[in-house]
Amino acid sequence: MSRLDSFINRMSAQRDILNHVRDTLDLPAGAVLEVGLGNGRTYSHLRENFSDRRVVAFDRQFAAHKTLAPAPGDFIEGEIRETGQGFVDKKAALVHADIGTGYPDKDAITLEWLPGMVAGMLAEGGVAVSGLPLSHPELEELPRLPSVEEGRYFLYRKTA
Repeated sequence: MSRLDSFINRMSAQRDILNHVRDTLDLPAGAVLEVGLGNGRTYSHLRENFSDRRVVAFDRQFAAHKTLAPAPGDFIEGEIRETGQGFVDKKAALVHADIGTGYPDKDAITLEWLPGMVAGMLAEGGVAVSGLPLSHPELEELPRLPSVEEGRYFLYRKTA
């Protein structure tokens, strides 16, 4: 598969899952956290589709288009592994994390801390959407959507 097709598949899976969360899943009260702002496309989608909630974005540095800048105080700059710890126990309704690199060795390092951080950020009943698998005892994997190929994108609910 070409890198372009792979990117399109990832973006389609991301959009389909986030729309599924918006349209069919009950979320507890709380903010939406975007772990990895990047260029801001997904942040824009989250802001538009969860407009009644605070949307907080994390990244090493601001690199999104200036029209996508989060509100003051809603962009947390720095190493996500460190800055995200400040949102553990804040009881988010939804956490979206798309910080995989496509390099198995680098992603393995991220997977040492990301699942625990995401589980800690969520309120009970909160939902996590991730480009990397989040193996954690407090996260129950939800069924894959028919439009999402196996292993492409993941959906979880915090159980405890």
